[in-house]
Amino acid sequence: MERDASLSELGDYITAAIPGTADVAEVTFGQLTLTCAAKDIVPVLTFLRDDANTLFKVLIDIAGVDWPERPNRFDVVYHLLSMGHNQRIRVKVEANDADPVPSVSGLFSAAGWFEREAWDMYGILFSGNPDLRRILTDYGFDGHPLRKDFPLTGHVEVRYDDEKKRVVYEPVSLTQDFRSFDFMSPWEGAQYILPGGQPDEDGGDTSKGDVKKP
Repeated sequence: MERDASLSELGDYITAAIPGTADVAEVTFGQLTLTCAAKDIVPVLTFLRDDANTLFKVLIDIAGVDWPERPNRFDVVYHLLSMGHNQRIRVKVEANDADPVPSVSGLFSAAGWFEREAWDMYGILFSGNPDLRRILTDYGFDGHPLRKDFPLTGHVEVRYDDEKKRVVYEPVSLTQDFRSFDFMSPWEGAQYILPGGQPDEDGGDTSKGDVKKP
């Protein structure tokens, strides 16, 4: 509780020091979370990095969160560490897939790759990033795989074509319907013999510990 009180005081200090930019500061799960508008992210992080009472000089990560039901469907979350004060802070801004968020790669060199990952996985744009390319998926990848509306099978599949002697991209083709295998169920055994099993007197498979039906 003493730590939460200290973080609350820090949040009050930050919101008072940069009024109109840092809108909300709250302590949840033992960590201070600051909320601001996307357009203000550069001045807010500049203050957090340089002010003597904060000194959040280490950018640990930039993460994305998808809320597809919201008009601004994404949260961009910045995690910072102050080694001088032994404190952490989380800064959140809302974004969509049309309006870019200002890049903070000029403040933290690590931000360049973090922003590339957020673009690759979610499609969040960052204005001012000098090299906003995909970083985890292939250059020809279709879509952004951590969006909640991205299909589990993806849009394309990759295979090696022996005739063309190269890797080819093709639309996903499911060769069979989804099947439910219940032969390991503790409630009922398979109605057929599993490979390597031996039939019992009831026609079940004793090698897998099938439960005999009454």
